[in-house]
Amino acid sequence: MKISLEKFPEKVFIGDIAGKKMKVRFYGTTSLEDQLAVITHYFQNKETPAEKSFKDDAISSIREIVEYKFPEADLSSFAAEDALQYGLFQDIFDIPFPAPKSPEFTFIDLFAGMGGFRLAMQKQGGKCVFSSEWNKYAQKTYLANFGEMPFGDITLEETKKYIPDNFDVLCAGFPCQPFSIAGISKKNSLGREHGFLDKTQGTLFFDVADIINKKRPKAFFLENVKNLLSHDKGKTFKVISETLKELNYSIYYKVMDGKAFVPQHRERIMIIGFNNDYFKGNENFSFPELPEPSRCVAEILDPEVDEKYTLSDKLWSYLRNYADKHKEKGNGFGFGLADLNGISRTLSARYYKDGSEILIPQGEGINPRRLTPRECARLMGYDEAYIINAVSDLQAYRQCGNSVIVPLITSVSEKLVESLLNKKP
Repeated sequence: MKISLEKFPEKVFIGDIAGKKMKVRFYGTTSLEDQLAVITHYFQNKETPAEKSFKDDAISSIREIVEYKFPEADLSSFAAEDALQYGLFQDIFDIPFPAPKSPEFTFIDLFAGMGGFRLAMQKQGGKCVFSSEWNKYAQKTYLANFGEMPFGDITLEETKKYIPDNFDVLCAGFPCQPFSIAGISKKNSLGREHGFLDKTQGTLFFDVADIINKKRPKAFFLENVKNLLSHDKGKTFKVISETLKELNYSIYYKVMDGKAFVPQHRERIMIIGFNNDYFKGNENFSFPELPEPSRCVAEILDPEVDEKYTLSDKLWSYLRNYADKHKEKGNGFGFGLADLNGISRTLSARYYKDGSEILIPQGEGINPRRLTPRECARLMGYDEAYIINAVSDLQAYRQCGNSVIVPLITSVSEKLVESLLNKKP
């Protein structure tokens, strides 16, 4: 599926839908991305309780598309399915990772990125009923793989209004922003005049806490960088953990390393919470015991790679000189030439710049190379069916560097769902 979005003064969507080039005008103040978000969410949640969150706005937008594309159509008894009969939006169902046909629970996917959480939760039998991701390139990748355009900025009430009621699990790999405890906070923002929720104002974690407070899911699964524990001498994590406890959730957290599943050293903190109103403290949750690392970098490499991924003489010389300069000062900064029989450094979102943290040796007399986007996806645990080339290499590198390790998230989500559904391991 190839869908490209461009913004024009006339608010026109140009794309390839169902094999046809389309040029469709949208009306009103809603962005093109959000109109596609509400349409795709509607179709992906048809005949479920979540449908009502999207139905009215989706039908309105779909009708406008059909009216523009097929002015001769008789829309006196219009239904959204008519758009499918006209051959529109069919390719949102032709995707590599559809939802389970008989889901056992529902979840929402915030700060969704490439959809690592969605892959993990769908594997446990979950159905995603809402997704949000502000980056337009990550939205394209997500759309290509799941047939759903994530909504944009989750800090906006116009985005939050689409979140359905009564979903079971909130998933979020939320960014870690500095917490500013000083200043005047909106004391009644969550119906509380005092307490830790006030202290999270102005951060993206506040929006997660706000949604948890208002929607009261049975459980949540949050992921963040390891340094969240030590940020600001531990004060940041104290605010986060006590905020979640104040919302009447029991919480469990653990720093876990993705090297148990992929050949990459990548430590992240996992935070799991259970609603005490529902579980009464009897959720019986424990983190999984991780296997010993057994993967190596060589396993994720392609046998033949385009020469464009090989470092230029100029860049390779710069990286070596940079490393030598810092080595003389006693610093450890510099490039990382990967041990093909071992594990790599942590892949970062800046990998596209020079690839310095993970360089692949190519033999004597040949400059090392970057990983390809597909190899980066493998390093994050995405399988071969995952569409990584819906965006440029640059954007694919950024998305992989910001992603979760899929099999690690899957392993933790299995334990979460066992507790959620009271399954015995």
